[in-house]
Amino acid sequence: MSSPTIPPAASLRDVLFREIKTSELVRALVVVGPLVAAYFLFREAALLNLGLVAVSLLIPALKLHLAPRAVALHYLAIVVTFVTLFLAAPVKPLFVALTALAGFLAVAVTRYGDALRTLGNWVFIPAVYLACEVREGVSASEALRHAGVIVASSPIALALVCGIQIYDQRRRPDHTPPSYGPPAAEWFLPAAATAMAVFAAAALVEVLHLAQGQWVMWSAASVIVGDLAASTGKLKQRAIGAFVGVPLGFLAGIALPESRAGYALAVLGATLTLIALSRYIVGFGLRCFFIALAASFAGGASGIAEERVVNVITGGTFGLVAVGLTEIVWRRLMQKGGGPSQASS
Repeated sequence: MSSPTIPPAASLRDVLFREIKTSELVRALVVVGPLVAAYFLFREAALLNLGLVAVSLLIPALKLHLAPRAVALHYLAIVVTFVTLFLAAPVKPLFVALTALAGFLAVAVTRYGDALRTLGNWVFIPAVYLACEVREGVSASEALRHAGVIVASSPIALALVCGIQIYDQRRRPDHTPPSYGPPAAEWFLPAAATAMAVFAAAALVEVLHLAQGQWVMWSAASVIVGDLAASTGKLKQRAIGAFVGVPLGFLAGIALPESRAGYALAVLGATLTLIALSRYIVGFGLRCFFIALAASFAGGASGIAEERVVNVITGGTFGLVAVGLTEIVWRRLMQKGGGPSQASS
């Protein structure tokens, strides 16, 4: 007796339900959708960049069950860090040092609770990304105007995310209060590794004038998730996502004409992948796909595939080297200082 066949539509539906976090996707659309609509209405590119601020606020708010007051503090941290890095950008040594400091602090907050790494990451990522993005290929005056629009309109993103949190809390009056987990006992080692990796990545970007250098810095910090084995696994996932997603996005863009609507929808898709996918490798691969597609719609896809893949791997390699070096130094210090391994022998 042959086993019953599963209809292709049902199989696809099951896959989508497993991969897509529907609740987070709906909330992200509520937060980012109005900003995309405003971009169409006002033709202001800064409003699309504001979507990154909005989703960066939303991710920790949902994951950590943050109250609106905590969301507001997170918002202030993003804005202050972004403005600081943006203003420091013309002075390259200062920008490199401050970016490394931001990477260090993003991990150091785990001293007060290991779940705060999420909050730290989503201050570092939007601040560094936007500080580089708004200066890419434009004059200083245009970059300043672009940054000013982001800062001036950023309370809209805050209001949208706070609205989501208030709505959820009223629907679930017994909602779980914020929980940041136990303090990380060894917070300094990953924080130092992150600072080292980001410093090297930022210095390379500034010295070689790498296009889209934020991808190098972002990747350098992103792969540092624990020991060398865990960090290597994270880099493998990012490399696979970039190798698959970027060329596919580039090829899809070749078949489609340049389009402002297509560009906005591709940016929206890339933003939603930050929160709406269950598996990291799928989310990162789709993010690379949409970013390459957006570049094609904007008419700037030349060299995009090679550039994105190289940046991801270069930044991730800095992260692995930093993790390896800090582990070696730490072991030697423990041996010289009579650490726990010697005390127990």
